[in-house]
Amino acid sequence: MPDAPLRLSALTPDPESLRALSRIDDESIGRDAVSEMLPAIRPYVRTTPVIRIDRAELGLSAGPLVLKLEHHQHSGSFKARGAFANLLMGAIPPAGVVAASGGNHGAAVAYAARRLGVEATVFVPEVSSPAKLARIEAYGAHLVVGGASYDEARAAAGRWHEETGALDVPAFDAVGTVLGAGSAAIELQFQAPDVDTVIASVGGGGLVAGLCAGYDGAASVVGAEPDGAPTLTEALRAGHPADAPVGSVAIDSLAPRRVGVHTYNVIARLGSGAVLVDDASIVATQRLLWDRLRLVLEPGGCTSLGALVSGAYAPAPGETVAVVLSGANTTAVDFDRTSPSPLH
Repeated sequence: MPDAPLRLSALTPDPESLRALSRIDDESIGRDAVSEMLPAIRPYVRTTPVIRIDRAELGLSAGPLVLKLEHHQHSGSFKARGAFANLLMGAIPPAGVVAASGGNHGAAVAYAARRLGVEATVFVPEVSSPAKLARIEAYGAHLVVGGASYDEARAAAGRWHEETGALDVPAFDAVGTVLGAGSAAIELQFQAPDVDTVIASVGGGGLVAGLCAGYDGAASVVGAEPDGAPTLTEALRAGHPADAPVGSVAIDSLAPRRVGVHTYNVIARLGSGAVLVDDASIVATQRLLWDRLRLVLEPGGCTSLGALVSGAYAPAPGETVAVVLSGANTTAVDFDRTSPSPLH
């Protein structure tokens, strides 16, 4: 917990105050800025639950484990927090908003746009899962599928922004995205004040940067990423965002070419590094969560817990670890099966 007590304002910031937040520099992104943003998005996002177990329940070394169930957020991932933050901070033009996404961010922007009554256009690559595409369309967005990677979808969204004037809503590299994601950290500090370390999955770094900002040094924040898409690891090694390989079972949510500039700056200043998780451990973690806790997560959503399952992160004795689980847009569970025939 922070040395200073957490205090949350009940007053929603006015539009100009929100626009001013969008212009703060990376050095000013911290708990105070996140706390300013939180009242604005609070009417639109859920306070997601936590469950507290012993790591031994998952077949790991004994010790306290807190799971923040961010996959219970609107649209199925933490992304709704940043989506609402960006839409509330920006002046939305007649062309509405545009986003590029592997799927979860697109679903969040589509959901936020529908709640706020604006048009949304979402560009996704061909590797996006059918579950994510269906969710984006269900929220009423105009869906455009094309390109082999997130970066190609991002380029297409950029052209749409230039041609139409639609408000661009970045998936991770924006102040609003980081401040919105940071609201999960404020919640978690109230829900589990004894946490020493927080682990979250890394794609472009928005969630980890938000947690770093929300905790602001009060706990260690560690990024977990697939070893086939080591974006944060490469950035920390280079001292700046750098291109990384793109290939993993979590490619539809954790595989941009590089972390963002804003996210890197916040993580480098306030974070505690990154660990790599192999694909076999990510899939094993999916199965473990279903088998032991009846939780359904997509690969990217449980890479964070995969850091413990694989041993990539080994807690110290007595260390209380919190893991953020985020991303339930998957077809891992099929409810379309026909009922079995009655026995005769």
